[in-house]
Amino acid sequence: MPVTVTRTTITTTSSSGPGFPTTVGSPRALTQPLGLLRLLQLISTCVAFSLVASVGAWTGAMGNWSMFTWCFCFAVTLIILIVELGGLQARFPLSWRNFPITYACYAALFCLSASIIYPTTYVQFLSHGRSRDHAIAATTFSCIACVAYATEVAWTRARPGEITGYMATVPGLLKVLETFVACVIFAFISNPYLYQHQPALEWCVAVYSICFILAAVAILLNLGDCTNMLPIPFPSFLSGLALLSVLFYATALIIWPLYQFNEKYHGQPWRSMDVSCSNRHTYYVCSWDRRLAVAILTAINLLAYVADLVYSARLVFVRA
Repeated sequence: MPVTVTRTTITTTSSSGPGFPTTVGSPRALTQPLGLLRLLQLISTCVAFSLVASVGAWTGAMGNWSMFTWCFCFAVTLIILIVELGGLQARFPLSWRNFPITYACYAALFCLSASIIYPTTYVQFLSHGRSRDHAIAATTFSCIACVAYATEVAWTRARPGEITGYMATVPGLLKVLETFVACVIFAFISNPYLYQHQPALEWCVAVYSICFILAAVAILLNLGDCTNMLPIPFPSFLSGLALLSVLFYATALIIWPLYQFNEKYHGQPWRSMDVSCSNRHTYYVCSWDRRLAVAILTAINLLAYVADLVYSARLVFVRA
């Protein structure tokens, strides 16, 4: 959704309206600061997965996630560079105003998760040697990629008075964070045993799913420039989505810890009470740790949705 951002106002315009930037493909795109930054992203992710692949230093779900992250980020960054070098933005199937910054925000979060998960669940269990050295080096390049993607987000986010896409605004970037955190929650509750024994916990899973779907719909509508397809005004949809999500997540933040850690509701208040945590398993996160992680991530997403609601309420959309 093309927008002009002021301190409290977002003015929507058509993509062919005045002020819409036209980029002509040129090798000079690689010599600009943003082009050089994307080259750094490309090289760092390539080196990360190459180092790991050369010694086969990835195993299990966490290792597979890290490897997928680096390969995926490398591939999409390469596509973005090719599109910009060839001046193919107009032929790209998604809104070029919204896609690069949306991807950069996701990539920063992906690389951040890989930079934390890979060393804590895999590298520390490796014996000293070539594989461990390669894994440590890969973690370093993953951190570099994370910083590079975060820098792109900081450089390209919306500034007052600019004509930009909705995804470059604070609420748009918060949508990315909300969906990413929800995906991490889904990974931790992948074992149905964690919630199937209590209807209240099943409600929490429903909350995570509903809010994720609604936020994902908002992102896809902007990426596809389809915000006018809604039966209600898009600003009203965003405000309603944020309010509903805050209310839903508030209930989940109360219910999930109550039923997971309170003995009155058959919960386990102490980690030592969970048999699955008695032994230290490589590449494995025990059930109690998963429950705690979900509780923390629920609180993080609630804060994100509260901030989203505040910013959405302050923004005014005026169609030009």
